[in-house]
Amino acid sequence: MDIEKRISIDPEIQHGKPCIRGTRIPVYIILEMLEHGLTIQEILEEYPHIEEEDVKACIAFARRFVEGEEISRFVAP
Repeated sequence: MDIEKRISIDPEIQHGKPCIRGTRIPVYIILEMLEHGLTIQEILEEYPHIEEEDVKACIAFARRFVEGEEISRFVAP
């Protein structure tokens, strides 16, 4: 999965928190929804303008962060 196309970090959006690209939806909100037991389909119903791949990119981003992978490439130029 090419999560760089789905997740971005821009200091001007949501105080620089990682967000779904092109939205103001922070990754942590999607992860929190999953933590509380919502399914991907329920999240898509809540945010109809995002796609399943966006939700999966949030999960992949979190995994990479926990693994300690370099995330600076997500920062907007």
